[in-house]
Amino acid sequence: MTLGAGLVAGAPATTASSAASAHPPGTKPGISVDALLAAMTLDEKLTFVHGDRDPQSLGQAGYIPGVARLGIPPLRLTDGPAGVRVTHPSTAMPAPVALASAFDETLARRYGEVIGRDGRALGQDVLLSPMVNTIRVPYAGRNFETFSEDPLVSARTVAQEVRGIQSQGLIATVKHYAENNQEADRMAVDVRVDEQTMREIELAGFEAAVKAGAGAVMCSYNKVNGDPGCGSAPLLNGVLKGDWRFGGWVMSDWGATHSTDAIRKGLDQEMPGGTYLGPALRAAILAGTIPQSALDAAVRRILVQMKAFGLLACASPGGPVTGCRLAPRPSFDGAADDRVAQAVAEDGSVLLRNTGNALPLRGAAARDIALIGTPAKYPVIGGGGSSQVTPTRVTTPLDEITKRAGRDATVTYTPGIDTIGVLVPASALSGGPIDLTGDAALPNGQSFVTTRTLTVDTTGDYLIDLQAAQGIAALTVDGTQVASGFALSSELTHFRAIVHLTAGTHSVGINVTGIPSFLTGPLQARLTWVTPQAAQAALDAAVAGARTARTAVVFAYDEGTEGADRTSLALPYHQDRLIEAVAAANPNVVVVLNTGSAVTMPWLSRVRGVLEMYYPGQMGGLATARLLFGDVNPGGKLTQTFPLDDAHTMVTGNPARYPGVNHVEQYDEGVDVGYRWYEAQGQQTLFGFGYGLSYTTFGYSKLRVARGHHGLTVRFTLTNTGNRAGDEVAQVYLGPSPDVHGAQQPVKALAGYEKVHLAPGESRTVEISIDERQLQYWDSTAHRWALGTGSRAVWVGASSRTLPLRTNVTLH
Repeated sequence: MTLGAGLVAGAPATTASSAASAHPPGTKPGISVDALLAAMTLDEKLTFVHGDRDPQSLGQAGYIPGVARLGIPPLRLTDGPAGVRVTHPSTAMPAPVALASAFDETLARRYGEVIGRDGRALGQDVLLSPMVNTIRVPYAGRNFETFSEDPLVSARTVAQEVRGIQSQGLIATVKHYAENNQEADRMAVDVRVDEQTMREIELAGFEAAVKAGAGAVMCSYNKVNGDPGCGSAPLLNGVLKGDWRFGGWVMSDWGATHSTDAIRKGLDQEMPGGTYLGPALRAAILAGTIPQSALDAAVRRILVQMKAFGLLACASPGGPVTGCRLAPRPSFDGAADDRVAQAVAEDGSVLLRNTGNALPLRGAAARDIALIGTPAKYPVIGGGGSSQVTPTRVTTPLDEITKRAGRDATVTYTPGIDTIGVLVPASALSGGPIDLTGDAALPNGQSFVTTRTLTVDTTGDYLIDLQAAQGIAALTVDGTQVASGFALSSELTHFRAIVHLTAGTHSVGINVTGIPSFLTGPLQARLTWVTPQAAQAALDAAVAGARTARTAVVFAYDEGTEGADRTSLALPYHQDRLIEAVAAANPNVVVVLNTGSAVTMPWLSRVRGVLEMYYPGQMGGLATARLLFGDVNPGGKLTQTFPLDDAHTMVTGNPARYPGVNHVEQYDEGVDVGYRWYEAQGQQTLFGFGYGLSYTTFGYSKLRVARGHHGLTVRFTLTNTGNRAGDEVAQVYLGPSPDVHGAQQPVKALAGYEKVHLAPGESRTVEISIDERQLQYWDSTAHRWALGTGSRAVWVGASSRTLPLRTNVTLH
């Protein structure tokens, strides 16, 4: 497949920095990068193209030492999709999928500004974020960490977040380039995808980030059409550095480098160490098998970005500039950060069901409330893996709802399902309880691996929970791995599963492996459980509490994480059974979901309200209370389809599509990803793409479409037909071209959208500009974008499945 038309594979383009115009205002130009590069020794250059261990680490993911004798400072690289992940607290923002669900580019920029400011305040220079991979598989463990199944939503969101991050002086790294759309087999899977699909779907977000000035790109673990993501000359040299004229640098995902000659194929930096671009590269250069010009080109790209962001202001070929200091880093602004985090949690929420106007809570229903579910008291603020953040504060739904309900109200709490449990006792576990926390924690970099015998006296479902910190964790029961993932935080992360055990003995395997290369805290591990008897007691207490209350609000969640995909779309830990039992005891049930991606809802018809809050960050408790009581009107829309169930997804019964067969995965659905596939198949969904209710209603009328020099102008009237102010995300969809042959076309595709705020009864003429690119398709024969001509349908409405307005426009 030819991705970079007209380019020689392996020949990196030499262009000006694409981020030069995106660096913070007021930074000084600094010295000539070429002069600085000429003054560097071979060994000094090599330190730029692979990571090292930070002698003054704050627990960040990566480190480049710089060159002190020339005044070149170190680079510190931190994880940060939803906040800065170091050992010091920082603002825990809502998950990126919640941000995208707000359909608000101004908010996306503010989101980026918070993370950028926090990162700089914490001494970081490079942010390993945003993630812009497509939500293709509903089971994918990191769906919460990215934006959408639709390329336009992803592109518009990531562009503004990049601008926000970099406005604060932090270099943004868009990841994972490319097709890293699942965690299952991510290190080895080979994604086979055609050129049109790649260009129109996955690459759209990356292209937008590059155009917005992203200073770095992180390449992926997986292969793409036979080439490792971090060794793909067509993708790195052809598309990224050639077609898009990207002037930043390409770093590998952690451990994703596979060869020394990857530096000639477009990789500029190996992270976190130097297995291939360290001594091996030095030897290859001295032997003449890799030209030094390849190393120079990589180092130049990094230095160009450092200069653009003011980091070379004190550097000189003759040594550090005397008396020079870099620009001061910003300070934390906790109150301002909290306001943005709260706004994202509120605006990114999606009201999925509201039968009989159960919400907002009011009258007697607002004064007698049973809160059920552990997230009410112990909030799910974020997903697992590299997006984990130590928050500066946490607001809980229990506290905020109790406060908002008032002194005369009755608000009770029961967990419903105990997912924390107690230490597995010596009477059940050979060798005694496992509790390596506090003073018993192991030194950084050590590992804890053991297999124990577990004895149970009752047949039933047991929740087994391996709690770990600062390592990679895996839990096995009777030889089968039941939970795994990354425990990158200093706080304990839960790796748990419900397993059915027969009375007798079973083996339990625990493996928590330290990662001394970029984790600094002590390794911790605990093993807890919830027995069938304890689980039944918790369920009975929840039902009893619900039966006596006017309103029952059930908080349910899933556990999206890096390193593992879900095996089912059902809520884990029998939460569906809990909701069913509460709904049988109380006719007025509202479910609040803290999930990272689509879930099934077999109980949907038996509850009155469903509010999707995703992983809402540290201000999620306050945001949830304000939404439930109507202090703010939900206006978010789904950026991904919610399937009916596990039997009705794009990958159901098709292992070649997911998770792959013999490490090969076929993207044979082509451009029909997400809602496009459901439309093409005529498949029902639980909730369609773009869906979301409000506490008011909206009407659409008077559609007009005009062709301009650079796209379409779509005009229509939007009216708030309800009795309170609210936001509506008006969406424009475009149908296929009758003149296109030999290229796949979706039945309909999102072409534009705008979020509109209207007062009760207010009408407004809304004008949405459709960019020329949205009218085009990728011609794989000519390797270029081409206009889809002829008469094409234009729809306008509230979601991909609710489009009351339609007309046709002729393109030529």
